[in-house]
Amino acid sequence: MKSLRSVTHVLVLLAAAGVLAGETAQAQIPAFAPASRVTPAKGEQIAVFAGGCFWGVDAVFKHVKGVSSVVSGYSGGAPATARYGVVSTGTTGHAESVQITYDPSQISYSELLRVFFSVAHDPTQLNRQGPDVGSQYRSAIFYEGQAERETAQAYIDQLNKAHVFSGPIVTQVAPFEHFYPAEHYHQNYLALHPDQPYIVFNDLPKLRRLKEQFPALYRQ
Repeated sequence: MKSLRSVTHVLVLLAAAGVLAGETAQAQIPAFAPASRVTPAKGEQIAVFAGGCFWGVDAVFKHVKGVSSVVSGYSGGAPATARYGVVSTGTTGHAESVQITYDPSQISYSELLRVFFSVAHDPTQLNRQGPDVGSQYRSAIFYEGQAERETAQAYIDQLNKAHVFSGPIVTQVAPFEHFYPAEHYHQNYLALHPDQPYIVFNDLPKLRRLKEQFPALYRQ
């Protein structure tokens, strides 16, 4: 649906959803409080997050220092339905997700979560993100191992108790099972289509906020 909208249709939908550039700016959230008590992982690690359309989430993490690669794809459903046309029906259990490979000696899992909650998406929107509606656009953290689960849940609890957002965080914390890379035309989408209207109004503002809020983490 995203790639088939006309320019006019995109602008109308975005204006109606209140997501024109500058309208969705989110405050930088506090760091994970007990971060110093979390034992850093050793060697290259992988994190899988879902936060609406994967184009923007992919682009955000590609500009984070310590991240070596980001792949757009699907997680939460079966392999037979891990195709864009089927996932877009919202009936597969999949969420549009990104697989992030990172070096924990340069950036921690909790710091990735901070970026995820601060600029990559709005964690208070249930089964939608901006103009995109459906369970395939849900907010989710697919954890692998007890440490990731505990960190993700504790961070969510911390932010909810501090009332950082205007509403409760609805991010799903679910065990990671499989990640299926999306079709090639979805990969690195923002860099290849910077003038596409959906990108201009939904995703480029995320990169600007990343640079403004996390200058020490941002890379060109």
